[in-house]
Amino acid sequence: MSGAEVRKNGLVAPRVVLFHAAGCHLCERARAVLDGAGVAYEEVDITGEPELEARYREWLPVVEIDGRRAFAYFVDPDALRRKLRAQSP
Repeated sequence: MSGAEVRKNGLVAPRVVLFHAAGCHLCERARAVLDGAGVAYEEVDITGEPELEARYREWLPVVEIDGRRAFAYFVDPDALRRKLRAQSP
């Protein structure tokens, strides 16, 4: 998915982005949490992208909500729901 998702009620959902890399087991766990929560999100593979590698590699996985870093290393399902609710209008 790219850009913001428009919900059935016409409101715009927060933009969620998962930054990951090949072979990252913590990234797989983060993906599972996002999928389990039913969150629409974009994925960005940083592998081989020097600027992204420099910015995110040591923090993977990174989940950003509306352009702000919300999680690094681990995505707590309860905290994810709270953060998403806080971003919703």
